Amino acid sequence: MSFSDDIDTMLDSPFAVSCTASGKTANGILSEPTQVVADGMVLFTDYTLRTKASDFGALVANDSITVADIDYTVRETRSMNDGLEVMISLQKT
Repeated sequence: MSFSDDIDTMLDSPFAVSCTASGKTANGILSEPTQVVADGMVLFTDYTLRTKASDFGALVANDSITVADIDYTVRETRSMNDGLEVMISLQKT
């Protein structure tokens, strides 16, 4: 089994959600970890989307994407795993 097969399996898992950007729809895995910063005074949620580079790797800052029916704006797109995957930092629109 190749690494790209593993990505397809991961993105077909129950944890994957539907994503749409630039007329393309594909699956991704959304993470929404909340961090406490400023000595406990501020809660911060860092939204990240892990998906195939061939699906959404061309997204750049300020592009729009809908993830699980919620609109987000791209903050940054980073390549992972030899360029087969991307980790996209998001902010809610």
